[in-house]
Amino acid sequence: MLRPRLLIIVLVLLALTLPVMLPWLKTPLILGTAFGIAALGISILIVSGQISFGHAMFMCSGGYAVAFAARQWPQLDSALLLAIGAGTGLVLGVVVGSFVVRYRAIFFGMLNLALSMVLYAVLGKFFHITGGTDGLRLERAPFFGMALDRDSFESVLLLLSVLLALITGWLVRRYQRSVAGEALAAIKTNETRLEYVGISAYKTLWIGYIFSATLCGLSGAIFAIAQGLVTPEMGYWVRSGEIIFVAILGGVGHPLGSFIGAGIFEFVKLFAAAYLTGAWQLVLGCVLIAIVFLAPRGVSAWLESSSSKARAQS
Repeated sequence: MLRPRLLIIVLVLLALTLPVMLPWLKTPLILGTAFGIAALGISILIVSGQISFGHAMFMCSGGYAVAFAARQWPQLDSALLLAIGAGTGLVLGVVVGSFVVRYRAIFFGMLNLALSMVLYAVLGKFFHITGGTDGLRLERAPFFGMALDRDSFESVLLLLSVLLALITGWLVRRYQRSVAGEALAAIKTNETRLEYVGISAYKTLWIGYIFSATLCGLSGAIFAIAQGLVTPEMGYWVRSGEIIFVAILGGVGHPLGSFIGAGIFEFVKLFAAAYLTGAWQLVLGCVLIAIVFLAPRGVSAWLESSSSKARAQS
């Protein structure tokens, strides 16, 4: 069984070489990478025992921030647009997280859901600003000062998305192993004891929430740039459910799990929609049920466990 580092190398090589032979794979891989980054954000909160049913609002906010910026400054570079999306997620995470992290369990999840649905409704109603349910279209922006055709643009965006996936995965791994990350995990096991040793559970979860929101904002920016369109559907509760689905599917024990889950989700959805039109949700549900029974802690945990057993036997 492949070790995590070797598996990361294999996945990166596949992501960069497969589109050379099958160009149509570029968009699904970009979207899958974006989903993985969002699931990475959700996994930070899951480690603390909290599940947000409304984190798509940060993806949606990041996407709309990119759309507004691109319309206001048409020659703004795509790399800067990605930074704007992530920055929007960070700022909104600071504001929303300041009061949301006071709650736990179902109250935490439902408050996030309520806020995301408020955003969804606002975006749909203010047609003259947001484009309503039709959304806003984006013109293809230059990349690093270069005006690219569609094929070259997608190639650069895929390369940058993979690079961002590696960077965010490394940052989350470092965070999880830091004092702040260990304290975040302690909220799930014994929050009272955490307070007794002098660590603020509120501040710890707030920092984790901001980190999570920033990653979702970056994910939304990638979606917006890749699709050239943002709609209120990006902030709908179903999208939040898909992010949670991806995180659980891949497992939250290792950042690699978010991208494995995103890859499975995106390609199962793609092929199920092609061959079983109208029933792809059923296929995804069956895949999740199978994962729950065969790998309760997610695919990444199952791979890591199998690898450890193989090394012990050799």
